[in-house]
Amino acid sequence: MAVSKKEEFNKTDIEVAEIAKALSHPARIKILKILNDLDSCMVGNIVDLLPLSQSTVSQHLSELKRVGLIQGEIEGPKICYCLKPDVIEKAKKEFSKLFTQVCKC
Repeated sequence: MAVSKKEEFNKTDIEVAEIAKALSHPARIKILKILNDLDSCMVGNIVDLLPLSQSTVSQHLSELKRVGLIQGEIEGPKICYCLKPDVIEKAKKEFSKLFTQVCKC
C-alpha cells in the first residue's frame, strides 16, 4: 500500500499542487473564465454556458471551491459564485515563481 509523502513538502508547494490539480480539467478552466468575465454568476447561468449537466458543473464548482479559487454565497434558493481575488493573485505569483528559470533548450 502506498503511503503519502505530502508532509515532506512545504505548505506552499502543497497548495500550488492542489490548485494545479483543480485546474487540470478544461471545464474548470472555462468556469474560471466565466467567473472572471462576469464577476459573479449563478450556477444555472454557468450550466447554460457549458455543455455539461447541472450536477457535473456543481462537482467542478466544488473542486474549485475546495482549493479556494472561488467562493459561493447563498442567495435565496440559488448559489452565486465568484473568484477569490486574494487566492487567485497568490496562485498567479506562485506559478510565476515556479517558471522563472525556464531554459530555452
